[in-house]
Amino acid sequence: MSAFSIERTRLGPHEIVVIKDADRGRTMRIARRGATLISLEQTTNGMVHQLADGYRDSAELDSRPSSRFAIMAPFANRIDDARYRYDGQTQDMQPGVEGAQRASRHGFVRGVDFDISTEHVTPDGAHVTFVTQVIRPGTFAGYPHAIDLAVTYTLDSQGLSLLVSMRNVGDTVAPCFFGWHPYFHVGDSAVDTWQLQVPATQLIRTTADYIPLPGDQAYQSLDDAPRELDFRSAKPIGSVKIDNAYAGLQTDKDGRARTRLRDQASGLGLSVWQEHGVMLVFTADTVTRDVRRSVALEPMESMANAFNRPDCADAIRLEPGAERQFRCGVEIDPV
Repeated sequence: MSAFSIERTRLGPHEIVVIKDADRGRTMRIARRGATLISLEQTTNGMVHQLADGYRDSAELDSRPSSRFAIMAPFANRIDDARYRYDGQTQDMQPGVEGAQRASRHGFVRGVDFDISTEHVTPDGAHVTFVTQVIRPGTFAGYPHAIDLAVTYTLDSQGLSLLVSMRNVGDTVAPCFFGWHPYFHVGDSAVDTWQLQVPATQLIRTTADYIPLPGDQAYQSLDDAPRELDFRSAKPIGSVKIDNAYAGLQTDKDGRARTRLRDQASGLGLSVWQEHGVMLVFTADTVTRDVRRSVALEPMESMANAFNRPDCADAIRLEPGAERQFRCGVEIDPV
C-alpha cells in the first residue's frame, strides 16, 4: 500500500487538493485558485511544523497579499512601466493608465481557477496536474498570444517538486517564462538568525524600482558585491534587507542548484532547487503582515523585465507549436 494519498477539501468557496506522505509526516495543500500552494507541513516527533507562509483563509486567497506562492506566468516579477518591445512589436499592458499607477507584476494567472487534469498515486509519490487555457489573445492587454499552462505538483521521498509546461498554441512567437513566488519559515523567530546559502556567482543590480540595469551592467560578481549580500557560504541573514536576484547559479552533481535556509534553534531546514535561471531572495520587509517572519525564495526561469532585455530574448522565445518546461522544488532537511 502506498504511503501517499490525495484528497479534496475546501477553504471557503475554494476547492483544495491535499497530498500526504504518511511515512514521512508531510502534507501539502494546493488551491485550484492560482494553482497556489497554501501549506506545507512537516510532522516530527508528534509536532507539526508549518514551513509555508501561505494564505491563511479564503479572503487572503481572493485578495492575494504579497503574491504568496504565486505561479508566475507568462512572466515573473516586474515589467518596466508595463510596456515592452519584443520581436519588433511594442506592447502596452496597461493602456490608458499613466504615472505611478502603471505596474505589471507576477503574470496573469494568480486569480485564475485552474482545472485539475490528472491526479494519480504510485508507490513512489503522488502527482496532481493543474491546467489553464486562459492566456489567449484579447484576454490580457499587451499580450496577444495563446499559451497553454500546466503545473504538476509531486510529493515524493525527496519532497515537493513542480514541473511547469508552457505551450504556444497560437500562431505568433511569444515571449514567455516562468517563476514561482514561495515564502518559507523555518523557525518562530525573525529571519535574522536563520542561515541562508545561495549557490550563485553574480548579483543582479537594479534600479530603485527593482528593474535590472541594462545589458552587462546588471551582472555584478559577488566578489565585488556588498559583503552583506554574499551568501555563497551559509551564514545568518542578520539585519540586512534582501530583495535581490542572484545569477550564475552553481549546480550540484545531480544538476540542481540548491538555495538553503535553516534555523539552528528549531533544527528545521529546507532547500529550494532549480535546474537553471535566477534565484530571487526577499526577506519580507515590505509585506502586509508578519514582516521578516519568512523568506521568499523565488526560482525564476529568467530575470525581471526579461521581455525588454535583448540578452534574455532567445531564452524566453516560444515559437508557435513549441513547448518549454521548467522544474523546481523543495527538499525538506531531516530534523
